[in-house]
Amino acid sequence: MIFAGVYPHYITKAEKKNRTKAEVDEIICWLTGYTLENLQMQIDTKVDFETFFEQAPQLNENVSKITGVICGYRIEEIEDPLMKKVRYLDKLIDELAKGKTMEKILRK
Repeated sequence: MIFAGVYPHYITKAEKKNRTKAEVDEIICWLTGYTLENLQMQIDTKVDFETFFEQAPQLNENVSKITGVICGYRIEEIEDPLMKKVRYLDKLIDELAKGKTMEKILRK
């Protein structure tokens, strides 16, 4: 799956709940360590999710605090490392759409 193909859906999901693209970008950068410029490069070059996460500077050290169920799967029980990272991102975007504060989403 191409990250750039899913990225607009993250934004749409957030905007439907009166959240912003900037908040989506902040979440993605927090999770992956990308700068906004590097995030845009990943989108422009249409990398797949595997490459997107492989090239990520560093997953946030608080990533283990992202728990719960997403798409019917408990994040803590997902064994495939790539799928776990994708579900981390899905969970954070869901929390944004559900109205959580950025402070809670970013595990501060």
